Amino acid sequence: MSQRKVFILDTSVLLYDKDSIHSFPESDVVIPLIVLDEVDRFKEKHGVVGEAARYVNRYLDDLRMKGNIHEGIEIDNGQTIKVEVNHNTFVPEGLSPSHADNRIIGLAVGVSNELERQVTVITKDINFRVKCDALGINSEDYNKDKIVHSESQIYNGQKLITVSKENIDKFFSNKELILTSEESSSLSVNQFIIGKSDCGSSMMGRFDGEKIVHLKSDLNDLIKTSPRNKEQKFALDLLTDMNIPLVTLTGIAGSGKTYLTLMAAISSLKSNHHERIIITRSIQPVGKDIGFLPGDMNDKMDPWLSPISDNFRVAFKDITYYNVMRDKGLIEVAPLSFIRGRTFNNTFIIVDESQNSTIHELKTIITRVGENSKIVLLGDIEQIDTPYIDSLSNGLTVVVEKFKNSTLSGHVTLLKGERSKIATEASRLI
Repeated sequence: MSQRKVFILDTSVLLYDKDSIHSFPESDVVIPLIVLDEVDRFKEKHGVVGEAARYVNRYLDDLRMKGNIHEGIEIDNGQTIKVEVNHNTFVPEGLSPSHADNRIIGLAVGVSNELERQVTVITKDINFRVKCDALGINSEDYNKDKIVHSESQIYNGQKLITVSKENIDKFFSNKELILTSEESSSLSVNQFIIGKSDCGSSMMGRFDGEKIVHLKSDLNDLIKTSPRNKEQKFALDLLTDMNIPLVTLTGIAGSGKTYLTLMAAISSLKSNHHERIIITRSIQPVGKDIGFLPGDMNDKMDPWLSPISDNFRVAFKDITYYNVMRDKGLIEVAPLSFIRGRTFNNTFIIVDESQNSTIHELKTIITRVGENSKIVLLGDIEQIDTPYIDSLSNGLTVVVEKFKNSTLSGHVTLLKGERSKIATEASRLI
């Protein structure tokens, strides 16, 4: 019996990652015909979903030139790709063969019987995986982008270490503390260090790759904002450092992510570090969708950008300054699905609610960052509204993990809510 694995790909996988179609080396990949019908319906959509649909269509069309795709074609990584008609006769009793998921289940049963091998359905759809399990069909999530396996393993951007009182004194007198290679081997670049000695003295700084340096908060004098806890102090250090172009902030609702980022962005404009602010986010509603919205793009985006105007109201007591900045083009709203093809130079980019984006969507916007620009990704990985991603596979978590050793990036997880006592209690209890 052949030892090669057989995988059946669901529509959700192909639309989530266009490269998934050739990401199973030395295996046999089967694509149900019904999946191609579903993929084709997305080819005219904006953003990465439409791009994925078009890529899959073109890739399979090119593959046809190499042989009969119904019989299976081998590609460079040893994988074979085959488009198979649905085995409707194998749809389990009680399930409607008109439903796409049920026809894929029937195909899995038929292919398993035909090849006398175990077949695994790969799908991002949780309910589909549950249904497969109930029917005794092997199924798995598409885990190519998943780097960590539990939330406790996610990088939080800070570390507590033991430091001698002598070294703490050196840190305050020299404004830095040089580490040995052994001491720095367990630290990530731009990781925040909380050093404590046995006698009770302490220090806080950021590891720059060679030494621990003092924290800074170079906000313009016009911005009257002070950090309320050490994580906010860490965040402001990253947000105001022009040598760190990528910053990721995660944390519970009300921890100050959006407010601090907005204040840092306005400060940057006032100090002439950047020329404009771009605000973007994934358009994913909480609860029921409210349908189509009237007006131009700015009008349609207004409901999604209420947190921005709310923070202006907190900082400046009204939103007049916010409206003036938008009218002058100093603040621009750019929906995530319309980012492709643009280049942002001399820009402070804020990507709000990043946890609702896939890594492929965030890659699209990060690769738009031009010269002298800074991009900040914000989100709460406990509040994900997008289907098919979770706290471990969402784009924000993946970016945090992949960039944690980059000199161009810094991350902080804000642990304490500062909105109100009831908001913090709700985040903890509910």
